[in-house]
Amino acid sequence: MALQKSILSRIVALHLVAVIVAAVLLRFVLHWSLASDIATLQLNTMAAQIEIFARHLEPASRGGWSLHLPDGVRDQYSDAYDRYSYAIIDDAGKVIFSSHASKQPLFAIDPDATGIVPYRARTPRGARTIAGASARKDIDGHPVWIQVAEKLSHRDVIVDDVLANFLRQVVWIIVPVLLLLLVADTIIFRLAMRPLHRASDRAKHISPTRLDVRLPTDDMPPEILPLVKAVNQALDRLELGFRSQREFAADAAHELRTPLAILRTRIETLPHSEASRALGRDVENMSRVVSQLLDATELETAVVDPESVADLHEVGVEIAEFIAPLALKRGKSIELIGVDEPVLIVGNAEMIRRATRNLVENALHHTPEGTTIEIVVGQDGSISVIDNGDGVPPENRESIFKRFWRQSTRASGGAGLGLSIVKKIVEAHHGSITVEDAPGRGARFIMRFPLLLA
Repeated sequence: MALQKSILSRIVALHLVAVIVAAVLLRFVLHWSLASDIATLQLNTMAAQIEIFARHLEPASRGGWSLHLPDGVRDQYSDAYDRYSYAIIDDAGKVIFSSHASKQPLFAIDPDATGIVPYRARTPRGARTIAGASARKDIDGHPVWIQVAEKLSHRDVIVDDVLANFLRQVVWIIVPVLLLLLVADTIIFRLAMRPLHRASDRAKHISPTRLDVRLPTDDMPPEILPLVKAVNQALDRLELGFRSQREFAADAAHELRTPLAILRTRIETLPHSEASRALGRDVENMSRVVSQLLDATELETAVVDPESVADLHEVGVEIAEFIAPLALKRGKSIELIGVDEPVLIVGNAEMIRRATRNLVENALHHTPEGTTIEIVVGQDGSISVIDNGDGVPPENRESIFKRFWRQSTRASGGAGLGLSIVKKIVEAHHGSITVEDAPGRGARFIMRFPLLLA
């Protein structure tokens, strides 16, 4: 759902709902407020009209009543104008004066009512309302009821039209204003979220090789600051744990080197036999595991200098010369092919030598005697190692680069660290490593590195 995407989308959606509700409620509130004010104004006007009738009404000397209205008032209540009407009713309920010839009360009289009594009713067709008021007045001791009314449907009455037009216009004003407020709130919220975005950008740089990075606390909202501090404290504990783990692995590997060297020396003094040769191979495998353990520990914090340059051709030559005696001892050969000129890449030469050596040593452990291991240096910034072993099944070509992963059908006596070290080195150089079938049989491991731009 959209509301679950982000805090900003939730706020915008909820604010939009609030804008719609506010616009609807505001329209009704304005309508009620204006209608109430208009009704009060109309009632006050009618009360003043009633007072005018009361001042000009008096009992006649011979009985009955006389009403002498000013010309302006008389014209206002004439049948020809047909906007205002009045009726004066005595205490017997008889209409003594009226603007209509029918001599009927404008509306029913409530004998118990006091003061100005408002009245509102539909016209005979029900299209508009008639607003009126009545009041009881004592004229020289004689009680009378004075009623006045106004037809709101008259052409001269524009209050209702003004009210209706105003409400239509106010909606077109309120909605854009509220939407502008929504946009302003969104901008304000984005500005308030900037410290969180900075913390998020900083968090992207946290990795096993950059455990010293901490989330910034400057300008952090007080509501988020405790969470940021807790994350930084957790990173402190993680850094301490990683450091202890690396130090333990490095110390253990260093401590193992000396007894392994002594053991190798003693084995060399034994009479040559199949048992002594087997012991020598075991010690060699153990030494290789210790060396890989040290490499893995160092790679946890290794960072490639972007200014460093390595020559893949030179790396290939050095590895071929270094591994050749071991290969010959096992009845295998090493061949370096490819370009004979420097292939410069951005990278650390020592780390790339380690990666290449691990690939070649891995090939030595998985190829039969009498075979050749090829180191191929490409002009495109690649270096490949090709063997004639059993190859790598497609379903295992991702798993072999995991730490401590070993294929049960190709037990080598290693710890499963070599290829994981290779991958870490390649990734540290922003390169890639792939494995595919070699021509004929075996596997081809290809490392690709970014070339040095001229």
